[in-house]
Amino acid sequence: MTTTVSQELSLFPLKTVLFPGGVLPLQIFEPRYLDMISTCLRTDSGFSVVAIQEGQEVGGQPVSIYPVGTLAHIVDFDQLDSGLLSITCLGVRRCRVIGHRIQPDQLLIGQILWLPDDPVLLPLPSHEPLTRLLCDLLQNEELILHQRFLIPNWEDAAWIGNRLAEILPLPLSVRQTLLEMTEPRQRLDVLLAIFQELHTI
Repeated sequence: MTTTVSQELSLFPLKTVLFPGGVLPLQIFEPRYLDMISTCLRTDSGFSVVAIQEGQEVGGQPVSIYPVGTLAHIVDFDQLDSGLLSITCLGVRRCRVIGHRIQPDQLLIGQILWLPDDPVLLPLPSHEPLTRLLCDLLQNEELILHQRFLIPNWEDAAWIGNRLAEILPLPLSVRQTLLEMTEPRQRLDVLLAIFQELHTI
């Protein structure tokens, strides 16, 4: 069930999809987002990553955003020699954007409803190839750097599906569809079909 009481949350439109439990490194340079990150760090709050449906990340506002995003909490940050702020975010929970307004500094403030967490279900025996695939993918050097922020749960179909959905080279629209799905085993079924199709090409 969707929470019926809405609240305001800063939105960060990106050309990517963040899943609950996922790790997202970002480099921040626009003043509106530097201010947003400063507020989040000061108040121990988060922001919602929402995928851009049409438009650009940098400068101005995206033409449109997808309605479902993910609350992100900052788990690490560093000021780089280049002057950029490097942050690492952890996806917490999904939310639905039902409206938004634009602040004078061009930051998007969304009116959001919290969506329920995925139920904790064991993956089916048919999903074993996906579990093996994910285990192999997580040995990649680029991903090892962020594994200290991951909380593995190999007995949770949602965790396995979310990790594969963010790691595999999928079109953004497919990732967004997977994010919006509410049945974790169904998400794995879709990923299994994609995996099997790739291996028959």
